[in-house]
Amino acid sequence: MILSVIIPTRNRASYLQQALASITKQSYPMDFFEVIVIDNGSTDNTRQVVESFQHQLRNIRYFYDSTPGLHVGRHLGMKMAKSDILVYADDDIEAFPTWLEAIAESIKNQDVVLVGGKNLPKFERDPPAWIMKMWRKNKDGNRVLSYLSILDLGDQIKEIHPYYVFGCNFSIRKDILLNSGGFHPDSMPQELIKYRGDGETHVSAFIKRKRLKTLYHPRASVFHMVPQNRLTETYFCKRAYLQGISDSYTQVRNKDMIDHSAIMRTFEYLRLLQKKFGLYASPRKRCIESHYFQGFIMHQNLSAEDKNLYEWIIRPNYL
Repeated sequence: MILSVIIPTRNRASYLQQALASITKQSYPMDFFEVIVIDNGSTDNTRQVVESFQHQLRNIRYFYDSTPGLHVGRHLGMKMAKSDILVYADDDIEAFPTWLEAIAESIKNQDVVLVGGKNLPKFERDPPAWIMKMWRKNKDGNRVLSYLSILDLGDQIKEIHPYYVFGCNFSIRKDILLNSGGFHPDSMPQELIKYRGDGETHVSAFIKRKRLKTLYHPRASVFHMVPQNRLTETYFCKRAYLQGISDSYTQVRNKDMIDHSAIMRTFEYLRLLQKKFGLYASPRKRCIESHYFQGFIMHQNLSAEDKNLYEWIIRPNYL
């Protein structure tokens, strides 16, 4: 079975080098997969890094598109792919040697349309205790920390909710991706942050809505780099702000814009309940929640005031 590995990247040549090096060590036969690197406007030595792997990865190809947005790279990779099975990865992963073999094994089942595995953290330094507390196992024995795109759902092959397949390790049938309308905007540069959308979450929601099968395979796994600047309260608050924008985008797109003043009234009411019953949130949690609401309400306001932004949000697709 032929697989198309698609890696969008921008100015992270050192991370990309590690990702490509891990792909050279796959147990899956090299003639059965290709690697497509989409350079989304890099000014570093990304192209030279890709070229340095041409002897180790015979089927590696490089494409450049400076148009901002992760969805641009993802869609260009889909268009250039020779396979009907698209294996999306971030440039900061290191794949298990069994990664592609397990994906191919999983997708042989014609009912399976989406495959994921573990995204285990590779911390650049020891994380603080509060992050390790967030990363501990839940009552089901799983570990999920979406703000760092890491998860571990155990060592058994099983069907899962598609929301548990994160974009850094996201393998999908091309026809399903096309039928969903493709990816929504994600990872926009700061000056275009109002154009951020909900990324692959839209595709996962489509799969869930259509009651299609998503498979978790523990050998289809990767390590995901977590740099030290993400191991801070500042990063989590920033990430919450971006999540607020994404959730507002989803609300607007679903033609379900809601009264942000009502949201704030509800937020304050919950705070009063916390105070009444002694359910005080930690300062860190309050910071994260506050930034989430700031992002959500900012985007709601702009969506109502900016016609161009509103038209961008409700367009049928971004293919």
